[in-house]
This record gives sequence, C-alpha cells and structure tokens, in this order.
Amino acid sequence: MITTTQIEMALGHVNDPDLGRSLTELGMIENIKVEGKKVSFDLVLTTPACPMKKKMSDDCVNAIHELVDREAEVEINLTSKPQPDPKEEFKEVFKHIHHTVVVASGKGGVGKSTVAVNLAIALAKTGAKVGLVDADIYGPSIPIMLGVEGEEIYGHRVGDKTYMLPVEKYGIKLMSVGFFVDANKALAWRGPMASGALKQLLGETWWGEIDYLVVDMPPGTGDIQLTLAQSIPVSGAIIVSTPQQVALADVVRGVELFRNEAVNIPVLGFVENMAYFTPAELPQNKYYIFGKGGCRKLAEEMNIPLLGEIPLVQSIAESGDSGKPAALYTPDKTEDAVREAFDQLARNTITEICKLKIK
Repeated sequence: MITTTQIEMALGHVNDPDLGRSLTELGMIENIKVEGKKVSFDLVLTTPACPMKKKMSDDCVNAIHELVDREAEVEINLTSKPQPDPKEEFKEVFKHIHHTVVVASGKGGVGKSTVAVNLAIALAKTGAKVGLVDADIYGPSIPIMLGVEGEEIYGHRVGDKTYMLPVEKYGIKLMSVGFFVDANKALAWRGPMASGALKQLLGETWWGEIDYLVVDMPPGTGDIQLTLAQSIPVSGAIIVSTPQQVALADVVRGVELFRNEAVNIPVLGFVENMAYFTPAELPQNKYYIFGKGGCRKLAEEMNIPLLGEIPLVQSIAESGDSGKPAALYTPDKTEDAVREAFDQLARNTITEICKLKIK
C-alpha cells in the first residue's frame, strides 16, 4: 500500500534544476493525496511559464515509479503562487500578472531601455507571456525600438470599466506614454504629474495573463521609483550599468534605493552593458574600451549576481533604430553571440526569481 510518507520521501530526491535543491525542501510540493495506486499532488511553480516544468514533472513521476511503486498512477497539478496584493486601484489588473521586474539604472546613457526590450523578447522566446511597460516617462523610446510608434490604442471593457489594450509586437505586449505624446516635444512634467502618468499606464492597461511584466524605469532615483514600489508588488529589480567607475558609483546608489525600507525591492542582479567591443569583421575579438570587469567586481563585493555582460556591437544599436531588436532570431543575421547574451540574461533572471522562493 502506498503511503503519503513514501511519496514525500521519493519527491525529496527530485531537485529544482536551477537551484539544485529538492522540491520538498523548497516548499514546491503541496496537497499530496493517495488513494490506492492513485497519487496526486500540487507542484508549485514560480510562474506558469517555468521553462523547467516538464522536466520537474517527469522527474517526480520517475522518482515515484522507481522508489515507491512502478504501477502508481501519478497526477500532478501545476500551479503557482500569486504576487502579494497591490493597491486597490491596481488589484483587478495585477491579479493576472505573476511577476513584475523593473529594469533601472543610476544614470542615463547606459543602454537601460535596450536591455529592457531585449530582455522582454528573450523571456518571450522561452514560451512565457510577457508585457513591457515603458515607464521612462520623460524619454519614452521603446515604441521606436519595437517599430510601433504612432500605433493607435484601443479600449477594452471589463465589467463597468474601460481599460487600454497594449500594443502587441514580437510576442510581447507593450504600453508606453510615447503613444500619447508628441515625440518631438519635451515633457515638462513635475514629479506628481509623471507619477500620475505611470499609475495610468499600470492601472488602466488590461494586460491579461502575464508571466513577466518588465518595466523600463527612468534613470536615477526619484518619484517614479517610489511610486512604483508603493503601488504594485515588484518581484525584483535589475540594475544596468557600463564598466566605467562613474557609472558604477551610481549603481551603488541604485542598490541602496531598492534596499531602502520605503521601497524594499529585491535586487535580482546587475547587467553590464557595453562590456566589451567586438567588431563585426572580428567576431571572436574583445576590446575592453570602457574598462574590464568593473561590474563583475562590484557584484562580488555587494554579493549581488551578475546576470549578463552585453557586448558593444554596432548591430545592437542598428537593430534598435530599425525596430528589430537584437534578441530576435532571424536567419539572415550572424550575431549569435549577441542573441546568446540576451538569452543568457533571460535565463539568469528566471533563475534569480526562482531563488526568491527560498530567501
């Protein structure tokens, strides 16, 4: 006769592939039920789009068959835990969003928006449902980078309220203040006006089911960051920098902002953009024109993961200007190293979100 204890012990031999620790230790196994040869339980994922869910499910079934009973009929319910509740005005929208990741920088000009766009696309390539918010209120650039500037925004009725529908491109959903302002005019908004605009983008857009909502923040540490932190649940922040010491000094200030009690957002890791220069005609060569290893050293000193090192390649800038981001897989391009850098960033981001379960 199969017992619950036998099932628990068998599943204790199954590890999360990313974390290397057992599913039972991580609290990912719940509601074990045994009726004769029938075994059922919940496998609690970080997100429904977890790329390793099939492997973990198969490993669970194999463990039970090998360690308990080869004739056991195993039923696994894949589920996930929602984020904490947002403020009331955002609750209806965010109950369908599993993880929100903000992409920030201590200063401008480090390629934060480029990283945010390509991270969103790389996450979508894993099969996840991805949304992208262009929260850089003063300088919205993502519509250009995705080739959707001038798109018309439509309404969507849910109950007694009408929401905005995001624009869809390359498998991701996008909302930006750039859809509502003249791109040729500067936005002279004071802090409260900018914060109000961000609240509208977040709370009045109907995203539907989203695994990862990537938010491209304005540079620096100010009202927008505080508004976001105090309005919605954020899984973690990614901080983008370049290798120069002046940029790294701003990274430290960014970390302190997110660690502040009033904000309290986990820092998932750093991204070193423009880490090295690789000329198109010499794809194997690396030239560290802005310095070498600065962000990696800082990551080690602050005990924060380095999620990725993105090369300085002409095609990245060109792809953003043309509305075809570098993370896309297209058969006529040869920049495999660039795409792999963004794919690795996406994989590392997912891994760090998974680790939040046990911190």
